[in-house]
Amino acid sequence: MAMRWLLMALLVGSAPWACADDPPKTIGFIERLDPAFDSLVPAGAKIEVLASGFEWSEGPVWVPRGSFLLFSDIPRNRIVKWKEGEGISVFMEPSGYTGKPRFSGSEPGTNGLTLDREGRLVMCCHGDRAIKRVEKDGSITVLVDRYQGKRLNSPNDLVYHSNGDLYFTDP
Repeated sequence: MAMRWLLMALLVGSAPWACADDPPKTIGFIERLDPAFDSLVPAGAKIEVLASGFEWSEGPVWVPRGSFLLFSDIPRNRIVKWKEGEGISVFMEPSGYTGKPRFSGSEPGTNGLTLDREGRLVMCCHGDRAIKRVEKDGSITVLVDRYQGKRLNSPNDLVYHSNGDLYFTDP
């Protein structure tokens, strides 16, 4: 199961979205350069395309409480959900750009996604130039949108340290 969600996030292409009833298409092969890899991916495992039709996907995060994968479809400004047996659905739209401030770039959506200790989704929002959190009631909290009085540029990826500190990149 873990291999399937990881590969889905890495292998999305440009064809129409796959239906939940379609058997997974297999592609390529897995080259094993180190025997230790066998402890992560069983011998004989296949690379399955679970969904396609995305321009540019990033930020995969597994949500244990619901057993589903979320990832960013950046140019389309949405977060997509994949769940085994259900397939693909739109989780949040718009995601990274909500209309304020003015945005003229080609990357409006979210990029990096992670979960905090309480299981809440935390997002790098390109268009809104902010790091935001989705609260349990569905409301959105801006965690940071400025540093030393200046707007963030384009938050890209983020991770929580084991002590709870949040680190992110803003290229």
